[in-house]
Amino acid sequence: MPHHTASPPTDLVVFGGTGDLAMRKLLPALFLCDRDGGLAPETRIIAASRDGLADADFRDKAAAAVQASPAVLRAGDADPLTLRRFVERLHHVTVDVGGDLAAWKPLGDLLHPDRPRVFYLALPPMLFGRICRDLGAAGLVTDDSRVVLEKPLGRDLASARAINEEVGEVFAEHQVFRIDHYLGKETVQNLLALRFANMFLEPIWNSRWIDHVQITAAETVGVGGRRGYYDGSGAMRDMVQNHLLQLLCLIAMEPPASFDREAVRDEKVKVLQALRPLTGGDVAEHTARGQYVGGTVATQDVPGYTDEPGGSGGPSSTETFVALEAGIGNWRWSGVPFYLRTGKRMARHYSEIVVQFRDVPHAIFPGQVTAANRLVIRLQPEETIHLHMLAKEPGAGALRLRPAPLELSFADTFAERSPDAYERLLMDVLAGNPTLFMRRDELEAAWRWVDPIIAAWDGTAPEPYAPGSAGPAGAHHLIGRSGRTWHEEELA
Repeated sequence: MPHHTASPPTDLVVFGGTGDLAMRKLLPALFLCDRDGGLAPETRIIAASRDGLADADFRDKAAAAVQASPAVLRAGDADPLTLRRFVERLHHVTVDVGGDLAAWKPLGDLLHPDRPRVFYLALPPMLFGRICRDLGAAGLVTDDSRVVLEKPLGRDLASARAINEEVGEVFAEHQVFRIDHYLGKETVQNLLALRFANMFLEPIWNSRWIDHVQITAAETVGVGGRRGYYDGSGAMRDMVQNHLLQLLCLIAMEPPASFDREAVRDEKVKVLQALRPLTGGDVAEHTARGQYVGGTVATQDVPGYTDEPGGSGGPSSTETFVALEAGIGNWRWSGVPFYLRTGKRMARHYSEIVVQFRDVPHAIFPGQVTAANRLVIRLQPEETIHLHMLAKEPGAGALRLRPAPLELSFADTFAERSPDAYERLLMDVLAGNPTLFMRRDELEAAWRWVDPIIAAWDGTAPEPYAPGSAGPAGAHHLIGRSGRTWHEEELA
């Protein structure tokens, strides 16, 4: 199992601490942190909600959530002694957000005066500003306090700025941790090690040697019970603006001067600022959007997006699939297209980055297909890195070439368990390390690029696509007009 360095004694307050995110993700991740030595004995976890629970009732609810958590079960169950130690850290306090400031006194009485305080806002972003203002007015924000903001942070640049300004009235920028769970994945963090700890890659990590890059996040499920949220979001806001653009930054960023929290984020911002704008007619040429319809997947009937619960059942312009071609206007990447793609009800569940290298300049093997090399970085469901090469088939006679991948499986190579994404990010929050969290200028640069694309889609209908497919035909035309194909098409 991984062994964490224990963080300083901290009071961690989770607003929405009895809600779905806390029960499914945060509490199981904190339990695993505790089990592996990451929480100081004095650290306390305080759930703030309107539920009016006694500590004992909240502890019972949390213990059941931890024991049922897939992340905990994969890590070897929750043994009774460790679980008891964990639940004894837990407290519940009733807070009515937006009520009288006197309602904050029970929380203030519970907080230790000499410990760092982390306020985790596992609530809708419309409440972020109000909670921060109340925390400040109640005198609960100290110099060593931090606030963690869950996505989505706004639905456009204007609303993101408004949230940032409200939070910024109470918390300094270095105290604000904007969380993106994708950045906590083991393979995502290994992108930095892969690029900047291996000398052989840097000389070829540019437009001279790389033909294009594909970044895909595909899900087999539909929106299900999230239809109400998704109607106001869509795949562009839900996935592209944050997750996929973050992956693009890590692939395309320049080497930072050091592995310093601000140096890394400085280079990521430069990538976002160098993205070539897509506006007006460019959007129709360089993007594709779709919406899944009803059908049958593996003998099971599944509803279309407009028939998912929580909607009106009528036509909808919300996209459940996006593919787009992005370009970066700098010396390293000029002329290299970056293809980003995400969708629901797809054929397979996976997230990966494909770095496609150029063909060899001169073929010396007559009649043999000399397919270009490619580096495939798989983020989920398994975490692997494959370098696809060509090798000679064994045997006498004519020389025949065949693709042969060099494989790195993190599960096979490293004996210890890889921490869950939230587990790692929570440890970074407790340690005060913001390297893997979005800075304000980074968030706003992403919205600045995305907003014109969404605006250009206004009044257009997404292209329907069948469930269990690779998405709408427009996505294949998007990449196919340059003679390229999506990775799974090449392997078919």
